[in-house]
Amino acid sequence: MVTPAQRLAVVTLAATTAIQVFTSLAGTAVAVLAPAIAGDLGVAPKWVGVFVGLVYTGAMMASPLSGTMVRRFGAIRVSQACALICAIGIAIVAVAPHGWLWLPALAAIVLGWGYGPITPASSHVLARTTPPAQMSLMFSIKQTGVPAGVALGGAVLPALAVALTWQHAFVAIALAGIAVAFAAQPIRATLDDDADPATRLSMASVLAPMRTVLRTPALRRLALLSLAYAAVQVSVTSFLVVYLTETLRWSLVAAGFGLTLATVGGVVGRIGWGAVADRLQAPMPVLVVLGLLSATCALAMAAAQPQWPAGLVLGLATLLGATAIGWNGVQLAEVARRAPAGHAGAITGAASFITFSGVVSGPPLFAVLTALTGTYRAGFLLLAVLAVGGAAIAGKRSPAP
Repeated sequence: MVTPAQRLAVVTLAATTAIQVFTSLAGTAVAVLAPAIAGDLGVAPKWVGVFVGLVYTGAMMASPLSGTMVRRFGAIRVSQACALICAIGIAIVAVAPHGWLWLPALAAIVLGWGYGPITPASSHVLARTTPPAQMSLMFSIKQTGVPAGVALGGAVLPALAVALTWQHAFVAIALAGIAVAFAAQPIRATLDDDADPATRLSMASVLAPMRTVLRTPALRRLALLSLAYAAVQVSVTSFLVVYLTETLRWSLVAAGFGLTLATVGGVVGRIGWGAVADRLQAPMPVLVVLGLLSATCALAMAAAQPQWPAGLVLGLATLLGATAIGWNGVQLAEVARRAPAGHAGAITGAASFITFSGVVSGPPLFAVLTALTGTYRAGFLLLAVLAVGGAAIAGKRSPAP
């Protein structure tokens, strides 16, 4: 028989995952449709990395505030607000005229404001409702919303843009965000029962979790390895479509399918690696293995040639997704485990500030390196180096919890 606690855990997981899927879809839509959008906005597709960097700049700005916002308004209310903010951001891109590059830049920041608090908010409610022995798996399942959103975009958006326009595709995303926000309303009262309206935002409330992360060796290590791994992950999802179309000369629809397989690999990988980490009770060794495998796959992708069989490249993209995207749930669960009781959301928000620093720098660095060398292959070599660096950080010893 399913107990009330188990039922609450399932409802929490379903709600947080659905919201994560939408915000991921909104955050990566521009990267998915970059070849179609570039001409209308008057910018080269390779500079999609700058847009992605701005999205995560906004997320980095919002993330340290997440803990206080969750305590004051509740995690589900914050998540609803984030879905609506992302809908506004994607709608701004849809109406941007040719040459008005400041408007998509503003939209990217707005999208980031919506994207940043999602993970701290979901960590807060999952830490309250998930049994400790299952945290890596449950957090990993929730985090499948990120690659699932990208996979949904890769599968649907190119076809929708071809059938209609990319602007229509973006309007559809905005409407989906409104629907997701309203769908979460029935569970808000139950899951936000710990909200405290008396909580006030202050500099001390923002800085205290960050000091905890930086002063705690295990949390600091988890934050730093996420900086490297996040740079790899977001660069893969941002540039794979452009790489396949411009370097390997695939069609947009075929390249979108490649991104879909990579992100499906990420979904399977997150669940699988989470289960392995829980079974072995060894999250840090799992994170080391993921970094080394990511580096190997990035090197292989850099070596890909137009004459390679499509099935081989698609298989490689799937493996790259399973490793470069598969790490996040294991890392977040370990952050929540090591956070002071009742402060998982605030500590996750502080650690996510460091994570987003890697995301902000990764795609633009990939874009600049591509521009300087004239090839996207150099970018994938950079990702291999970053993945090895993250594995080295994960492999360092730290005090027991």
